[in-house]
Amino acid sequence: MRVIGTAGHVDHGKSTLIAALTGTHPDRLKEEQAREMTIDLGFGWMTLPNGEDVGIVDVPGHRDFIENMLSGIGAIDAVLLVIAADEGVMPQTKEHLAIIDLLQIPVGLIILSKTDLASDEGWLDLVENEIRATTASTILNDSPIVRVSAKNKTGLDSLILSLQSILEECSPRIDLGRPRLPVDRVFTMSGFGTVVTGTLSDGHFSIGDEVELLPSGITGRIRGLQTHKKKEDKAVPGSRTAVNISGVSTEQIQRGNIVSHPNQYQITRRLDARLRVLNDISTSIKHGHEIKFFVGASETIGIVRILGREEIGAGEDGWVQLELRDPIVAVRGDRYIIRRPSPGETLGGGVIVDNNPKGRHKRFDEKIIKSLEALLQGSPADILFEAALTKNIASVKDIVNHSRLEKAVAESALEELLSNGRLVILENGSPTITSEAFAIAISHWRVLNTTIMNVIESYHKAFPLRRGIPREELKSRLKLSPRMFNAIMTKLKNEQVVEERSAAIAKARYEVIFNEVEQANVDALMRVFEQNPFGPPGIKECYSEAGEEVVNALIAREKLISVSADVVFRKQDYDLMVVEVRNFLEKNRSITIKS
Repeated sequence: MRVIGTAGHVDHGKSTLIAALTGTHPDRLKEEQAREMTIDLGFGWMTLPNGEDVGIVDVPGHRDFIENMLSGIGAIDAVLLVIAADEGVMPQTKEHLAIIDLLQIPVGLIILSKTDLASDEGWLDLVENEIRATTASTILNDSPIVRVSAKNKTGLDSLILSLQSILEECSPRIDLGRPRLPVDRVFTMSGFGTVVTGTLSDGHFSIGDEVELLPSGITGRIRGLQTHKKKEDKAVPGSRTAVNISGVSTEQIQRGNIVSHPNQYQITRRLDARLRVLNDISTSIKHGHEIKFFVGASETIGIVRILGREEIGAGEDGWVQLELRDPIVAVRGDRYIIRRPSPGETLGGGVIVDNNPKGRHKRFDEKIIKSLEALLQGSPADILFEAALTKNIASVKDIVNHSRLEKAVAESALEELLSNGRLVILENGSPTITSEAFAIAISHWRVLNTTIMNVIESYHKAFPLRRGIPREELKSRLKLSPRMFNAIMTKLKNEQVVEERSAAIAKARYEVIFNEVEQANVDALMRVFEQNPFGPPGIKECYSEAGEEVVNALIAREKLISVSADVVFRKQDYDLMVVEVRNFLEKNRSITIKS
């Protein structure tokens, strides 16, 4: 599933084009329909000829609503830059193009719309030449140009095939086991309650998941999921997702909030970032300047601390530390945009290299600059953590080898991951980078832990009178190697989450409790044993009297002692026989069957 966004000038027919493609007009507000202008984010969806579902985010084209545009364009896989044939490239088109380039949106199409209004083919060729000149040296430099008319329904088939082609070039969104959904819309649905929408990344959501809203820290639970108005049990990375959350009101959620699993993301008010300034800004960016900061669907005010210099001029790159008024959620590698608050102007943007620096940097410290240069390729700890995510459960040695970090750097990174709890060691001891001890990223460990406990709890519900799920059955269900399974069970037992009972695994402190009918059957069976303690009923007779599950539970609890496949005794009778046999042997030193 992919998400694409539209960009372009207000009069270039974006919304009309989406309506022609999807059958859904994205302008849902009365004011938008009255003014024929997209003010807020609009949404549509379609299915490509190859069967892939595509969500479409229609962003505002008017310069007065550029900041609404930024809340919807950050998480898309591809962009459709719409330019009207009768007008050509407009100033707002150039600003949208600059934003697309700063966000490094992977692929795009350029749509020459309203071709029915062009005077002739020669005019269309001139407009295309202008487009090529404008997009030169941007990420859309080599993007296909498709001529369409939504009014006459011409060029739409070609557009759909071209879109399908460019999306096939995109790598699929990966599931890192740590979902985050930047909220771009929140509303109440009658009969359901609070619903939020956004583009899901970095992990999946399932119905029943506990979720945390950041930065507030409020928790709720997923009651329902929809993708393109289809109910889903699971939402995957890259999908436009509507999440029905119980336990949370709409007043507690704002656009820009993050929905995630609990304890997987940290909020921050300080970021280290690489900044690229646009070529045509009115004045250079100076140290201490106030800016508007946009990442994901969030927006806040911030101060730019320029590192290593006093200002960053038009067309230049530099290192900055951004100090934000409001807490946000961002991770290394996220792309961002900054704007001048007044008068409104897009200044530049770039990539976050450290989402939680330890403190204010000394501005002219060369060591800081060198460190940031290294972090641009990923911090060692982050690289090692990503390797752990990729490997799932693996030895520390394998994870380090996969990260390709140098020995000294890997040792420091490992120590950091262990100290902050991002990496979990499944076996005892203090691991080194050459250790064969199994390790797992904390996000994967939480998922695995939940899976294991769900399997055990399901077994307890299905077989309440058994001591627990057989070890081999649990290992088989989890599809783990014996050593890996043993390491996990050892950790869970050390944490007092599970107990091992003979060859079975149970929840800690799980007790077998008979219901009234079962207890009555037990009492009746015990009366049979009382009548002839040393000539007890056979196992089949016991099953007939009380039921196989009940009898096996009595054996597991050692209320009955099994001496063979067919013979069981009450424990007190068995213990008495053992005492009598020992006494006899002490007096006579030997015993025969006849004795």
